[in-house]
Amino acid sequence: MDEAHQIWLKPVKYVKGVGPARAALLEKELGIRTVGDLFYLFPNRYVDRSKVYRIGELPGVSADVQVKGTITDYREEGVGRKKRLVATLDDGTGELEMVWFRHYNWVKTTWPIGSQVVAYGRLNWFGRTPNMPHPELDSVENILQKGLTGLMPVYPSTEKLVKNNVTNRVMQKIIYEAFRTENLRFAETLPSSIVREHQLVSKDEAMRAIHFPKNLTELSRAQFRLKFEELFFLQLQLLYKNRLRKKKIKGYVFEKIGDYFNRFYREILPFDLTEAQKRVVREIRADLKSGTQMNRLLQGDVGSGKTVVAMMSMLMALDNGYQAALMAPTEILAKQHFQTIRRWSEPLGIRTDILTGSSKTADRRRIHEALLSGELQILVGTHALLEDKVQFRRLGLAVIDEQHRFGVAQRARMWKKSDIPPHMLIMTATPIPRTLAMTHYGDLDVSVIDELPPGRKPVKTYHLYARDRYKAYHFIRKEVQAGRQAYIVFPLIEESKVLDYESLMEGYERIQEYFRSDGFRIGMVHGAMKPAEKDSVMKDFKEGRIHILVSTTVIEVGVDVPNASIMVIESAERFGLSQLHQLRGRVGRGADEAYCLLITDGKLSEDARTRMRTMVETTDGFRIAEADLKLRGPGNVMGTQQSGLLRLKIADIVKDGFVLQRARMAAARLLEEDPGLQKPENALTGQILRENIRKIGFWNYIG
Repeated sequence: MDEAHQIWLKPVKYVKGVGPARAALLEKELGIRTVGDLFYLFPNRYVDRSKVYRIGELPGVSADVQVKGTITDYREEGVGRKKRLVATLDDGTGELEMVWFRHYNWVKTTWPIGSQVVAYGRLNWFGRTPNMPHPELDSVENILQKGLTGLMPVYPSTEKLVKNNVTNRVMQKIIYEAFRTENLRFAETLPSSIVREHQLVSKDEAMRAIHFPKNLTELSRAQFRLKFEELFFLQLQLLYKNRLRKKKIKGYVFEKIGDYFNRFYREILPFDLTEAQKRVVREIRADLKSGTQMNRLLQGDVGSGKTVVAMMSMLMALDNGYQAALMAPTEILAKQHFQTIRRWSEPLGIRTDILTGSSKTADRRRIHEALLSGELQILVGTHALLEDKVQFRRLGLAVIDEQHRFGVAQRARMWKKSDIPPHMLIMTATPIPRTLAMTHYGDLDVSVIDELPPGRKPVKTYHLYARDRYKAYHFIRKEVQAGRQAYIVFPLIEESKVLDYESLMEGYERIQEYFRSDGFRIGMVHGAMKPAEKDSVMKDFKEGRIHILVSTTVIEVGVDVPNASIMVIESAERFGLSQLHQLRGRVGRGADEAYCLLITDGKLSEDARTRMRTMVETTDGFRIAEADLKLRGPGNVMGTQQSGLLRLKIADIVKDGFVLQRARMAAARLLEEDPGLQKPENALTGQILRENIRKIGFWNYIG
C-alpha cells in the first residue's frame, strides 16, 4: 500500500483537534471515519469573509457580518435556563454585545479581557444596540496566518454536532489541519485527454480550492471539476455495466419476422403506427436479433401506444418459437392488458391466459400445465407470475409494465423462468426527465415514444377552488346528459385512511344528493373493497351502466373508458404532479373533447400553486416531470431517497444537467476507445471504476 493510500485510510481521530470522542461523533453524524472522508466533506455553501465592518457602520438589518475589536468586558446575566454570558467588543467606533447561552465556560478562559479578536456571526438589533449570539471567534494573527479570509466554507452539520461544540469554525480548523499536516498531493483521476478537452483544473488544485478558495473564479472552476468527475464516474459505471451485461449475458436470437407479426400489422392493427412507435419497434427488433439479452426501458406518456409496441415485441418472440409474459402491478391493469391482448391474439390463433392472486386453483393448474407444454404462448399477470410454481417451457420475452412498482429482486426473479435470461422490456407511463433517465437507467437502453396517436386531443385543464365545486358539478351534468361519463377522484393517503374514507363517503353522499333529480347512476370504488366488488363496479362503468364514478386513486393506472370525458380531482393540492398527470390521462381516450377539473382549498402553498399552474399550462408529460423534479428533488421523484443512489457529494442532478450530459458523453467516448480501460493513461481511472463496482449494493439500485 503506497503512502498516499495509507494517509487516505488513516482514522480521523489522529487529525489534530479531533481525538476519539469527536471521531466517534463525526462517524455517527456525518459518516466520517478516515482522513479521506474528511477531504471529501465538501462545503454546502460559502460566506464572504473579506469584508470587516466597523461597529459604528454596521447595517441596520439582521445579516451575517464580521467585525474586529477588543474584548473589554464580561458579565453573566439571568438565572436558570435564561442564564447567559455577555461580552462587550469595542473597535473604537462603537460597541457590540456578544452573547452565549450555553457551553460558555471556555470563552473567558480562551479569550480573556483585552484579547483582540475577529468575530463572525448573525447580527441582531435590540433598540440601538447590536448583538451577536454565539459568534465564531478567532485571533487576528490566526486569521492572517491561515489565510482564512475571503470566501469561508460552511460544512454540513447536525444539531448534535453543534451541541457538542463541533461548530462550523471547528470543522474548518480540523480540515485545515488535515491538509497542513498530511501534505498530500491528490493524484489525477481523469485521463489527461478528458482534462484537456473539458478544460478542467487538476484534481489537486480542485480539492484545495473547494475548501480554501481565494476567489469566486477559483471556486467555480473547482466546483465544475469535482461535479464533472463525480458524474463522470457515475456514468462510467452505468455504461460499463451495460457493456459488461451485453458481453456476458447472451440472449435468445429472434432471427425472423414471421406470420404472427406480419398478419397483426397488416390485418388486425386498428390504426397506423406513429413514427415514434415505428422507431421504437425497430430499436427493439435490433436488440432481439443481436444475440445479447435485451434490457430496454420504454418510456411513453399516457396514451402514447406502449401496449401496441409490447404486443408487437411479444409477437416477435412467438414467431421464433418462444413464449412471452406481461406483468402488471395491479389486477385491474393486468385484466385490461389481457382483454386487449386477447382481442388482438384470437384472430391469429394465439393462446393467451391471465394469472393473478385471485385466480382459482383449477385455473392455476391448467395454466401451469399449458405453460410447461408450450401450448400457452402469452401469459399476462400480476406478481403471481413470479411464484416458483410458474414455469415456462421457453420464455423468450418478459414485459414489465409500470416498472417503478416492482422491486429489483422481483424483476430479477423473471430471469430464472428460462434457461438463459429472457429479453426484458420495461415500460413506464411516468415520463422521466432526461437527467434522471441517464442516472437511474443509465445502464439500460432507453426508447421514448414522444408522439401521441393522431386524433388524440390534449385534455383541457382548469383549476377551481372548493367554493366553485358546484360549477364543476353543473358541467358534469351537461356532459353526462350529452351521453358521456365522469370520474370524481378523492385522495387517499396511508397515514389518514380513516379521515380519507370519511371524506370519500361524505363526497359520495354530496354527489348523490346533487344529481338525485337527474337519475344518473353513481358508483364508487376504493381500496378497501374486495376485488370482485371493485371489478363489478368498474365493469358497469366501462359498459356505460354507471355515469359517474366516485373513486380513490385506484383508477390512477390501467382504466380505459373512451367514453369518459371529465376527470374531477378533489383536494388536488394533496397530489403530486406525476399523480395528477396520471389521473388526467384516464380521460381523453376517445374522440370527444376531454376536461380535467382540479379542485383545491383556497389556501395553497407556493409549491401547490406551482403544481396547479403547471397542470393548467401543459399536458406534456416530460415538461411536467421536469417541473416535478425541480419541486421534489430526484430522490422523491424516483422513490430512492433512502437507496443511496443519489447521495452525491457535490453534484446536483437537477441543477447540473448540462455537466451530466458532458460527463456521460466523455465516459461513452472513453469506453469506445478503450473498453477495458487498459491503456496506461487510463489505468487509475480503470482502478477507481473497478473499486466502485466492488462496493456492496451499488448495482442493487440500478435497472
